Amino acid sequence: MRPAAAPRTRERQIPLSIHVQAAAVPAADDEDKAVADHSGLIATLIFLSHFLLQLAVLARVLLRPHREPASRIAWVVVVIALPVAGIIAYLLFGEVNIGQHRAERLRHAQAQLPTLQLDPAHAPAGMRPVIPERHQHLFRIGESISGFTPIGGNRAALMADSNAAIDALVADIDGARDHVHVLFYIWLPDHNGRRVAEALIRAAGRGVTCRAMADDLGSRAMLRSAHWRRMAAAGVHLASALPIGNLLVRALTGRIDLRNHRKIVVIDDWITYCGSQNCADPEFRIKAKYAPWVDAMMRFEGPVARQNQHLFAGDWLPHADDGIDALLRRPLPPPDPTAMPGVPAQVVGTGPTVRWSAMPQLFEELIYSARRELVITTPYYVPDESMQAALCASAHRGVDTRIIFPARNDSWVVAAASRSYYAELLEAGVQIFEYPDGLLHTKSLTLDGEVTLIGSANMDRRSFELNYENNILLYCPQVTAAVRRRQDSYIAASRLIAATEVAGWSRRRRILNNIVAMLGPVL
Repeated sequence: MRPAAAPRTRERQIPLSIHVQAAAVPAADDEDKAVADHSGLIATLIFLSHFLLQLAVLARVLLRPHREPASRIAWVVVVIALPVAGIIAYLLFGEVNIGQHRAERLRHAQAQLPTLQLDPAHAPAGMRPVIPERHQHLFRIGESISGFTPIGGNRAALMADSNAAIDALVADIDGARDHVHVLFYIWLPDHNGRRVAEALIRAAGRGVTCRAMADDLGSRAMLRSAHWRRMAAAGVHLASALPIGNLLVRALTGRIDLRNHRKIVVIDDWITYCGSQNCADPEFRIKAKYAPWVDAMMRFEGPVARQNQHLFAGDWLPHADDGIDALLRRPLPPPDPTAMPGVPAQVVGTGPTVRWSAMPQLFEELIYSARRELVITTPYYVPDESMQAALCASAHRGVDTRIIFPARNDSWVVAAASRSYYAELLEAGVQIFEYPDGLLHTKSLTLDGEVTLIGSANMDRRSFELNYENNILLYCPQVTAAVRRRQDSYIAASRLIAATEVAGWSRRRRILNNIVAMLGPVL
C-alpha cells in the first residue's frame, strides 16, 4: 500500500508546482509593465522638458536685443540641429554677458568716476584741438562712444619696433615721479615682460605709486609667476582683469571669453602709450611658430593721457579695493608751450558694456569718409555685412583702398573666414596684401594721409562685441605720414593677392572658407 501511494503524491505535486508557476507569471508581467510605464513617463517628461527648454532658448535668441538677423538665423539653426549641444553652446557663448555681480561692480565703479568733458571753446589755448571741418564728425562719433572730446597740445611718436617700445616704456617708468599705471591683455614672463616688472619694482622702491593689471586669461603665466609675487612684495598694487575663478561657476554666471584686450600705460598723468603691442618679446614664445609678432606702438605726451587714465581707472576699480578716482579730479597739467598747437587726439574705449556696435560704427565712419586713400592693417578680419560693404564702396568710388593681412595667422578659423571675403573685395577694387615675415599684429587705419586710428581693436566680431578695447584717434598729417611709412614697409614686404589667384582656389578650399565664415555670427 505504501509503495503505491508515493507516485500519487508526486502526481499531486507536479500540478501544484505548475499551478504556482502559472500564478507567478502574471505578477512578473504586471511589474515589467509598471516599470515600462514608469520609464515611458520619465522619457516623456524628459522630452517635454527638453522641448520646452529648446523653445525657451529659441525665444531668447529671437528676442535678444542688438543682434543681427544673420546671427539670429545662425543660432536658431544651431539650437535646432544640435538639440543638446546647441543649447549648451548658446548658454555658454550665445550672449554678451559678463555676469550680474561683475556688471554691478562695473556700474558702481563708473559712477565714482568724474565726467571728463573739455569744452574746446573754453579750453586753455594749448589744449584746443585744431581739426578741419571735414574731419570733425569722426571725433564726434568717438565722443559719443566714450564721452571724451578731442584734446590738443599732445606730442605723438611711433615707436620703431617692439623692443624699442619696451626700451622707451622702461625708461619712462624709471623716470616716473608720481605714479605708473599699466594694463596689458598678454603679459609674459619673458625678457621684455620681466624688464617691465623690474622697472615697476624699482619705481615702487623709490616711492612711486605703481598699479599693474593684466587679463586673467591672456596673462595667466605671468599672474602665476614668481615675478608677479615679487612685484606684490615690492609694493606694486596688482589686479587681474576679469578673473575666471572656477570654470563651471564662471560658465554659469557669465561668458568666459569676454576679455580685457586693452594695452594701456599712463605715467604721471602726462605720458601714455597706445597700440597693438602686448608686454612680451616679439618672439612670442607661446606661439613661436608664427613669430615674430609685428606690432605698432605710439607714445604720447600731453593731456590725452588723462583720457587713458580714465579708461584705466574704469577697469581698475571693479577689481581692486583701491580708489584712484581722486587722480581724475586733479587739474590737468598745463600744456607744454613747445608742443603747441600739438596733435589733436581722442581716446576711444569700447567693450561689451559700452554702447552696442560702437567700434564698427567708428570703423565704418572712417571708411566712408575716405576721399583719396584708405590703408588698413589688421591681423583678424571677420566683418559684418555693413563693414564689408563699406570697404567695397570705398574702392568703388575711386578711393585707393589697401588692406594688409598676415600671410600666416595664428587662428586658422579667422584666416579661413577672412579669405572668404577676398573675392568680393578684389572685385570691388580693394588691394589685398599678405605679409609673410611673421604675424602682422598691427591694428592701424590711415585716412587721406591726415587721420590715424591706432590701438588694440581688430576688425572682427570679437573686438566689436566681446573684448574691451582701447584706440586713439588723431588728426595730424605729420604723425599720419609716419604711420603711412610703416604701412608702406609692410606693403613692400608683402605679396599682392590677385583676383585670378583667388578664383583658382580649389572648390574644397572655397567651401571650407565659406562654411567657417557662415559660423562668424556664432563665433
